[in-house]
Amino acid sequence: MLLGVGSGSSGLTDAFQSAFNFGSSGGTSIGKLENKVGKHPQDATAWRDLATAYEQKHRTQDAVTALERYTALRPKDTDGFSELASQYTALARTAATDYQSAQNDATLASPTTAFAPPSTTVFGKIYADPKALQDPIGQMLQTQASAKAQTALTSYQSASKQAEATFQKLAALTPTDVTVQYQLGQAAQAASDFPTAIAAYRRFLKLAPTDVDAPSVRQLLKQVRAQAGITATTSATG
Repeated sequence: MLLGVGSGSSGLTDAFQSAFNFGSSGGTSIGKLENKVGKHPQDATAWRDLATAYEQKHRTQDAVTALERYTALRPKDTDGFSELASQYTALARTAATDYQSAQNDATLASPTTAFAPPSTTVFGKIYADPKALQDPIGQMLQTQASAKAQTALTSYQSASKQAEATFQKLAALTPTDVTVQYQLGQAAQAASDFPTAIAAYRRFLKLAPTDVDAPSVRQLLKQVRAQAGITATTSATG
């Protein structure tokens, strides 16, 4: 399941899903801010204000582009990287929703097999023949839905990897921040980068072994080890 990486504790999950709503565009129009960054491309504050304005209009991809420019100009701004990572995560969640929707559409477009005749019968063999009894409209809809699902899956994978990469930069800037380690673990798990997820969760537990959220992180660590195919014996020391 896309983004099915466990829930963690309520506190950490809320921190991960809050989308880091920093700053305010101060009411300045997007058009004016776009003109400003066009005239002054090295103005980091203008890029940050533009990103906030895009976010307020739910233009997530545009916000990502602006924040990428902002963090390039301000490579040590942890708030900027947090916001960028949250926007990548938002893109991944949207793509995951699109994927599930397209999958459902593809299923609905497929001929139902609920009342299919036994495959051992003559008619059953004909029914099972992919070249027989085809509904051209249903087949077309299924093909279109499958293409949309593939596009959404590709978008999800790309956004997940970008979110992980951004959290890695943030973790490098704040190596003792346990919340960032949790977020990195979640992002890496969503991107199927299990070694990085395991390392992040272990880092969390090393930094805060008695933290109130430590039991939830231990469960996530157990989950990602299972996903990675690591046995309990192999991971006993971790």
